[in-house]
Amino acid sequence: MADRFLKIAFLLGALAVALGAFGAHALKGVVDEASLNTYRTAQQYHLFHVLALAITGILMKQQPSKWFSRAGWLFVAGMALFAGSLYALIFLKAAGVEHMNWLGAITPLGGVSFIAGWVSLFLGVSRSQAESTSTR
Repeated sequence: MADRFLKIAFLLGALAVALGAFGAHALKGVVDEASLNTYRTAQQYHLFHVLALAITGILMKQQPSKWFSRAGWLFVAGMALFAGSLYALIFLKAAGVEHMNWLGAITPLGGVSFIAGWVSLFLGVSRSQAESTSTR
C-alpha cells in the first residue's frame, strides 16, 4: 500500500503542476479574478495534499498502520472532492456552462476528508509511538 500511495502522489503531483500551469496561462482573461482565486485555492490544496500523501506513503514504509492507510485514502478523496469540484466549477464557467454551482456543495466534503486524513496521521503516529513505548 505504501508504494501505491507514493505512485498516486507522484502522478497527482504531476497533475497539480500541469493544472497550475494551465490555470496561470489559459484561464487569464477567460474567467474573472474571483474564479482565478478559487482555481488557485484548488491547486494549492491539491499540491499540499500530494505532499501529505507522499509523507503518508513514507510513514507506511517505516511503520505499516491502518491509520496511515486511512489517511492516504482520505487525502486522495479530499483531492478529488475539494480540488476536483473547484476545478470543475471553473472549467465549466470558462466553457460558458451556467447553473452548475451545485458542484460547490461537494467541496466541503473534500475539506472534511482532508481534516480526517490529518487526524488519521496523528492517530497513526500516536498509536505507533504508544506501541513502541510499551514494548521497551
